[in-house]
Amino acid sequence: MTDVRFIKGHGTQNDFIVLPDADGDLDLTEQRVRALCDRRRGLGADGVLRVVRAGALGEPAAGLDPDLWFMDYRNADGPAVEMCGNGVRVFAHYLVESGLVSPGEFAIGTRSGPKPVRVDVDGIVTVDMGAVRVGAPSTAAVGGRAFDGVAVDVGNPHLACVLGSAEDDQAESRATLLADLDLTVPPAYDPTVFPDGVNVEFIVPVEENLAEMRVHERGVGETRSCGTGTVAAVAAVLRATGRTIGRMLVDTPGGRLTVTIGGDDSQLTGPAVLVAEGRLDALWWQQANLH
Repeated sequence: MTDVRFIKGHGTQNDFIVLPDADGDLDLTEQRVRALCDRRRGLGADGVLRVVRAGALGEPAAGLDPDLWFMDYRNADGPAVEMCGNGVRVFAHYLVESGLVSPGEFAIGTRSGPKPVRVDVDGIVTVDMGAVRVGAPSTAAVGGRAFDGVAVDVGNPHLACVLGSAEDDQAESRATLLADLDLTVPPAYDPTVFPDGVNVEFIVPVEENLAEMRVHERGVGETRSCGTGTVAAVAAVLRATGRTIGRMLVDTPGGRLTVTIGGDDSQLTGPAVLVAEGRLDALWWQQANLH
């Protein structure tokens, strides 16, 4: 076989390996995804974005225009996942930079359905994330301490925990609490509420329309940013303050994102960066499937 082409990119330091594979020829196994995302034996990333035509992917893209570019997203631990907000932004930026689509507005296929995007000339990408569904209260635990949260569906499952409010006088202590959380291990959660695992967000409102957030992603660990998680966190903050719609800026460890939530839709806006491109050694690709 020939070497496999790759591109490395990130959205607010949530980083991805992009694999161009228009005709779906790559045998992208879970073993290969884990090897690619390993930061010692591979390239290192939070996930893999395979660029494939919907018609070449088969069942996951059923019902979509076969010529639509489909984001075949895999978490760092290997499995295919429904949706990734930052991943869509990087994916869209790659499509424009590679000349596969023109700048402006277009749609990308995902396992959560088609996602309209807008790519501006300055590299800022806005994704229509669709409806946000806020569910029942639940609890996450870190280091033996429980945090009240709420289930949020953004095409994938989230447990968003709001630490206080912007109106109280404990913002500094809450920011310290956020910084001191040990997210090197997965937060505990109720598996009866989240049978397929869950992304857990901890968010501190700083001002009425500004918050800080950290996130532990299922199958990955703590990441520098999470697009769907940011949308989920904003939905939880709005609910905690008696609102259902609004616009917020969210500072993650990897940078700032803007979230707008309407009655039946939501948008995520932020930068997308392509860092490098190259080719994977053919022998490495073959052997990566053995472990």
